[in-house]
This record gives sequence, C-alpha cells and structure tokens, in this order.
Amino acid sequence: MRLLACTILALGTVLAAAPAHAQTYDPSYPVCLQIFTGFNDSYYECRYSNINQCRASASGRHAMCVVNPYYQGPRARRSRAYRPYY
Repeated sequence: MRLLACTILALGTVLAAAPAHAQTYDPSYPVCLQIFTGFNDSYYECRYSNINQCRASASGRHAMCVVNPYYQGPRARRSRAYRPYY
C-alpha cells in the first residue's frame, strides 16, 4: 500500500511541475530591463541602448535595469580591402 501511495505521489509531483523556459539575452543591446512578475519569477527585455531609456521604461513598474552580460559591442564597419595601385 505504501508503494502505491509513494508512486502516486511521485507521479503527481512530476506531472504538476511546470516546464522551465530558457531566458535569453539579446546581444545587440547593452542594457536590459528585468521585470518581476511574481515572488520568484522575472523575465528580461533587452532592447535599450542606454541606461536612461531603461529607467524611463522601468518607472512605476516592478522592474530594474541591469547590464547585459552578453553584449557584443557595436558592430564593426567593414572597410574596403586594401588594393595596391599598379
């Protein structure tokens, strides 16, 4: 009887667990807005080019601005290849 009860309890726990969602940062922007949706839940919006834009969006919300750890920096411009003149 105990084995049946433990099996049902374990099966219920596995089925009740919510799937985890991977959070990704957008490497194109240096500042992200972390928005808190619950006691232990939050998500990131990485679409701000400076801290002041992020602070304006965070104003009046349960959110805070954080530095994007995956920011790749400004994209380098391709220069024309050097070709010697003959």
